[in-house]
This record gives sequence, C-alpha cells and structure tokens, in this order.
Amino acid sequence: MAKLTILLGDDHIVVRQGLRKILEERQEWEVVAEAGDGREAVNQALALQPNVAVIDISMPLLNGIEVTRQITRRLPDVHVLILSMHADEAYITRAFQAGASGYLLKDSADVDLIQGIAAVAAGKSYFSPTVARVMLDDYVKQLAGKGLADRYEALSEREREVLQLVAEGHSNKEIAELLSVSSSTVETHRAHVLQKLDLHNTAELVLFAVRRGVIS
Repeated sequence: MAKLTILLGDDHIVVRQGLRKILEERQEWEVVAEAGDGREAVNQALALQPNVAVIDISMPLLNGIEVTRQITRRLPDVHVLILSMHADEAYITRAFQAGASGYLLKDSADVDLIQGIAAVAAGKSYFSPTVARVMLDDYVKQLAGKGLADRYEALSEREREVLQLVAEGHSNKEIAELLSVSSSTVETHRAHVLQKLDLHNTAELVLFAVRRGVIS
C-alpha cells in the first residue's frame, strides 16, 4: 500500500519538527517536504503533489490563505489542513472559501493532528473541537439576532442526508450509490438544499453544516 504523503508548511522550524515527530509515529505516513514560507510551500506542493498539505495560516512571502487557494486551484487532489492560532470565524471562513478541507488550532495540534490529517485525506472536513463550537455559537447568535427560524428544519429527510454527505466531501456519484438513487436525483436534492438554505456554493454549504452541527 502506498504511503500517505504530507507537506508541512510553517515558518517556525521548531513547530515543523514537532509536527514531524508526531507524524513519524505513523509508519504508513511520510512527510515528503517542509516549507518555511508560503512560496516554497506552493512550489513543493506543485513538485511533489502530496496527499495532504498542512499549512500555517501566517506564512511569510505568501500567507496561508493564498497558499491554500493556489494549491487547491492547481492541484485539486491535494487536501489542505490549515494550522492557526485564531479561532474566530472570519479566519475560518476565509480558509474554507480558499479551498481548505480542515482547520486546526495550534494549541491542540498535538492532540488533533492525526485525526485531522486522516479526515481530510479521506475527503472529509475537519475542525478542531474548539473551532466547531465557535462556529456553532456564532451561528446560533446570528439566528437569534435576525429572529429567523432555522432553515435546516425546512429540509426534507432526504435533503438532510444529502446535505451531510456533500459536507463530508462525497461526490454526487458516491452519494447516489449510498442512497440508491441516480446522480441527477442527487443533483436535484443538492440544488434544493442550496435554495432552501439561501446558499450559493459547496463551501457555504460546508460552513453551514459545521455551524449547525451536522458535521464536526
């Protein structure tokens, strides 16, 4: 079985060494490169095309958001896991809109790193528990402030299933097989979900799912 390959991008060598030490405990995983700045991270990703890129959000020369945007645009099969000291939703939203698959807080990296990499490598989303709680709390506050009913309750049972599966990173074909329906039916449900929730793309759908607690 081929090893899962990982790129580490962080401008602090001590942090990179600590992350590498954690990852080296998994024999089936391999850190194939390290990068100390954003431009180097993009170049290493293009050259080596790792399965997962772990990228610090605050990188010199090119910040982690731009690194994520460039990697995911040019290498859609590379899954990016963001490392950050910031737990507020503005950073999280920007990271996800740039194409990140997960968001990990640095102060919990020693606990969550393995789980986070495994999740994004499998095509799923991952957030540190603290981040998920922040997003859920913010979502609840938004609802209360606007006096809106939770649009999630307006979805049908099948639409809720599709919402979760899309948010977990499954393709229309995979969802169709899981639900024993056609891909066109899945696309129809997906369109209805976006319409009912007043969302415009998959990134917004995933953010909604995390805020609502559909996925964690």
